[in-house]
Amino acid sequence: MIIRRLTLAVAIALLALPAFAQDYKVGALEITRPWTRATPATAQSGGGFLTIVNKGTTADRLIAARSTASDKVEVHEMRMDGNVMRMRELEKGLEIPAGATVMLKPGGYHIMFMGLKAPFAKDTKVPVTLVFEKAGSLDIVLDVEALGASAPKH
Repeated sequence: MIIRRLTLAVAIALLALPAFAQDYKVGALEITRPWTRATPATAQSGGGFLTIVNKGTTADRLIAARSTASDKVEVHEMRMDGNVMRMRELEKGLEIPAGATVMLKPGGYHIMFMGLKAPFAKDTKVPVTLVFEKAGSLDIVLDVEALGASAPKH
């Protein structure tokens, strides 16, 4: 009887834990903390963020991304040019050096969703396929955080 109650209590406690973002692996690459921000109802674009760790001995490159959530998806860089913030597609993709960690985050490298088919709503998921030059393709989901969030909540 005590063991049944203890087992039930442990199961309930585990169900009460917050949901954490899924981590992914393809080849020597690990993708952690994939997320995006909620978008206003009229927004035509949104950004996607994550961290890529290359645990291998050779560099790889994020060469493309795809999603059913938008008409077009590109790998972008945002940087300051004097007093002007510039955003551009990385036409050759984003290098992930061997043994390095590359962060896609607000104000820097990011995945750009253009022609959103629907707004990104808080607490939903956005499907994305990442395409790497050597490791191949990987399907992930981005957790949608609050409008204006600067980092994932978990």
